[in-house]
Amino acid sequence: DLLRTRMVEFEGISERLYRVVRQASKEAGKQVRLDITGGSIEMDRGILDRMTPAFEHLLRNCVVHGIETQAVREARSKDPVGSIAIEVLQSGNDVSVTFRDDGGGLNAARIRERAVQRGLIAPDQQLSDQEVAGLIFEPGFSTATEVTELAGRGVGMDVVHTEIRALGGRVETSFREGQGTSFKLVMPLTTAVTHVVMLRAGNLAVGVPSNLVEIVRRATVDELAQAYRDGHFAHGGEDVPFYWSGALLQSSSHSTEPPAKSTPVIVFRSAAQRVALHVDEVLGHQEVVVKSLGPQLARLPGLVAITALASGAVALIYNPVAMANVYGEQAHAFSALHAQTEAAAVTEQGSQPPTAVVAEAPKSDIPLVLVVDDSITVRRVTQRLLQREGYRVALANDGLQGLERLQAERPAVVLSDIEMPRMDGFDFVRNIR
Repeated sequence: DLLRTRMVEFEGISERLYRVVRQASKEAGKQVRLDITGGSIEMDRGILDRMTPAFEHLLRNCVVHGIETQAVREARSKDPVGSIAIEVLQSGNDVSVTFRDDGGGLNAARIRERAVQRGLIAPDQQLSDQEVAGLIFEPGFSTATEVTELAGRGVGMDVVHTEIRALGGRVETSFREGQGTSFKLVMPLTTAVTHVVMLRAGNLAVGVPSNLVEIVRRATVDELAQAYRDGHFAHGGEDVPFYWSGALLQSSSHSTEPPAKSTPVIVFRSAAQRVALHVDEVLGHQEVVVKSLGPQLARLPGLVAITALASGAVALIYNPVAMANVYGEQAHAFSALHAQTEAAAVTEQGSQPPTAVVAEAPKSDIPLVLVVDDSITVRRVTQRLLQREGYRVALANDGLQGLERLQAERPAVVLSDIEMPRMDGFDFVRNIR
């Protein structure tokens, strides 16, 4: 069974975690005990390998910021030896890893003070305990007064938050001052996929793990319009974040399909989070063989795997929840740009259909970057990185093709390789000049 070959016990990294606690407690001059329960729970090898550095960051954080010094613990009538517990639980298609210490808890006043100093919140802004806890995941945030080997750089918790969001998971933080802190990481049990649902957004067809699909709805024109206005789709008494699938994939700002009485909207669920996507068509359900992404693509948020379909076509498999966590705001901005341009076109040209104007808008509003490289991997990875930042991208596999692309439209920036067949980078630049 394909899934079974990818599953490994959490216990497999236990010695590594014990070693991290031993080293951190020795360097911090503290006595700390680590207990792990649920080590026999199995997780996807890829997820475990990816999250292990984040687990190590959490443990160091518990030792340095959570567990008090021996003198402070004795003054508080606590065991001189601090305790950190890791609990692993499986629930359906999700697995949770909880890190709990019996230290001093989060210093809410200190966190607020640092957040105000960094301009993250206003001095008079009221925050709940959960919101205060969320501030420690901000990039570069640290309450340490000096930089050491273990603390002060403000990167540890940011790494944890980034990695868990990229997997479509979440972090739940709770604390009681003077009594301890708990970090619960909820993530998918596996990213190995044997069954996918194929979806189409414009000319782009992608796969989504079938176990993430909660329901396929047929939304009326009015329901769809309301969802686009609100940015949410009403489902089961809950407002679910809503996106046009093409915008989330950065392939198109809106659907170009002719209006229909009803349109497919799919609700996805991963790590107890939901996302609703408007798609042009549900192509069906397929059993596929998962291929490795390789190191170049493995860390792209939301990209789960790649597969070859029965037709021979290559399809990318995505986790929409993970993508929405990372690219959701950009997707809304991408769609909003189209809506604003369309509204302006209607105002300026009266009854003239806005389609042609909308099609030209991105050329003037969004900078074009020309990527010239004979490596298809470099071209595609660079394309995705640039598109993620909101740029349009044109590709060329050598200098000659790059010159052809220049005839179609003048880019704002050119990124060129040096050694290429037919025309290298130096000749290409000379011809541009």
